[in-house]
Amino acid sequence: MAFGPETIIQGDCIEAMNALPEKSVDLIFADPPYNLQLGGDLLRPDNSKVDAVDDHWDQFESFAAYDKFTREWLKAARRVLKDDGAIWVIGSYHNIFRVGVAVQDLGFWILNDVIWRKTNPMPNFKGTRFANAHETLIWASKSQNAKRYTFNYDALKMANDEVQMRSDWTIPLCTGEERIKGADGQKAHPTQKPEALLYRVILSTTKPGDVILDPFFGVGTTGAAAKRLGRKFIGIEREAEYIEHARTRIAQVTPIAPQDLEMTGSKRAEPRVPFGAIVENGLLHPGDTLYCAKGAHAAKCAPTARSRSAT
Repeated sequence: MAFGPETIIQGDCIEAMNALPEKSVDLIFADPPYNLQLGGDLLRPDNSKVDAVDDHWDQFESFAAYDKFTREWLKAARRVLKDDGAIWVIGSYHNIFRVGVAVQDLGFWILNDVIWRKTNPMPNFKGTRFANAHETLIWASKSQNAKRYTFNYDALKMANDEVQMRSDWTIPLCTGEERIKGADGQKAHPTQKPEALLYRVILSTTKPGDVILDPFFGVGTTGAAAKRLGRKFIGIEREAEYIEHARTRIAQVTPIAPQDLEMTGSKRAEPRVPFGAIVENGLLHPGDTLYCAKGAHAAKCAPTARSRSAT
């Protein structure tokens, strides 16, 4: 199956991935069904119904059935992933631990688990548990021996006020104009992710022009973020209604100019010059004052042994 820079496939994700060329994608972002196992309606204190995830695609007969599905789609995903590629899987406490076991059993190598801390989580209306305020993302390379996976450390550090990016990300839920709504004014998809989350995933672990696969495309958050950031994408989705929303949404996205997407290289790769050589070659003189980049510290250059003997 051939694919272009913006490819959306309607169908079963396992069948669709099996039809893609082997080792053809650089990154996979997967937001699989949570298997919430809701025992009934969720009600607020005023007895109004919470619009929870009760769609047919999130319903499985048993944990065994969910585990079987998880292994099948992960196996198909691993086949299409390049050897130096990586996968992200997001989930809640309902499913992420079961998914994590399958990820490891199939040969992926977990690099990090990242906590997405929601600034505006839904409360626990019954007051019987902690408010569920986070989701977990698993980031894994294709295998333990994969040493060339993409990680844009310096770009992330620069975007984080020159502080190393941590594995806990504080990002609000998708609300307001970003939330895709149907003709009835209600949210089109119950688990739409914020674009800010996908921006961070894509910027941290891909390069411009890379191919990103989302086997659970939904209303196209991955596609919208990928297009804006100059990446190609393949989205697989079963529901025609979600695909219609995704196409409309992505068509309205304007990509960022290529020159604005240039990644900063690693400082370790830059040429290094011994400090003493700078003084000895007359580029810096004894007694000159040096300042740090932020201007917070200053120091004077002391004479070297060679400069003292010359005078």
